[in-house]
Amino acid sequence: MNNHRPGPAPNLDALEARFALRATARLTEQADALPQDITERLRVAREQAVQRARALRTQTAAATAPSQAGPVLTWPGAGSDSGGGWWVKLGAILPLVALVAGLVLIQDWHGSNQISAAAEIDASLLADDLPPSAYSDPGFLEFLKSPQD
Repeated sequence: MNNHRPGPAPNLDALEARFALRATARLTEQADALPQDITERLRVAREQAVQRARALRTQTAAATAPSQAGPVLTWPGAGSDSGGGWWVKLGAILPLVALVAGLVLIQDWHGSNQISAAAEIDASLLADDLPPSAYSDPGFLEFLKSPQD
């Protein structure tokens, strides 16, 4: 049998908060029965834990906050004082120039292949024994389909 209740999944933060409240309430109830030296040690340990948590929180906040002094990510030579900013611009434009040049070369190669194929067909037509008007004859297609002995 499945005892799982249908519905939305409980929020993890809410569950942790409820557990913390229950644990602190249980500990507070039993704190009066402890001797004085143990309660004092627990108080000092609690203060130290709070101080460590604050220090850790400020360290993580400082590490995740972006610095106000300059950009977070810089390219080599991208600064205005370095004098190498044109290298970055050239590096950004160079792939575009290579792409355009490649497309132009492909188009030229394709055009030359088509011209070469058309020239080959024209040369074979002109070198053949049949006149060019024979190719437009309706019976010529039947002649090509028939087996030649």
